[in-house]
Amino acid sequence: MNYWLIKSEPGAYSWAQLVQDGKTAWTGVRNFAARNHLRAMATGDRVLFYHSGEDKSVVGLARVTRLAYPDPTADEGDWSAVDLVPVKPLAGPVTLAAIKADTILREMKLVKQSRLSVMPVTEAQFKRLLELAGTE
Repeated sequence: MNYWLIKSEPGAYSWAQLVQDGKTAWTGVRNFAARNHLRAMATGDRVLFYHSGEDKSVVGLARVTRLAYPDPTADEGDWSAVDLVPVKPLAGPVTLAAIKADTILREMKLVKQSRLSVMPVTEAQFKRLLELAGTE
């Protein structure tokens, strides 16, 4: 199993919206590195849901349910989407400030490549984020 982090502005698509919808197609990614990360996702992979913008925190845990397929929202180009379902909210949000202050997490792509919307997370980083969130 692999671990990932996806970012979304809460005003565009929030964790609460994913929970309400029960599933979503993660579309609209228009960055080649992020697209390649979508293509590397496998069914069952765990995905941390990060609210960007003003919130700047990891708030939920989702799961990949469908491998990458052509993004139906793309008018041109070779873009991909995956399907996600919510697993559970984190007991408490893990802020970007807390991530930057943590010795295990400060090396995350979230800190190093802050504009990337889809990124891999190591198993150690994933477990540490859940620990900081008070979530099993």
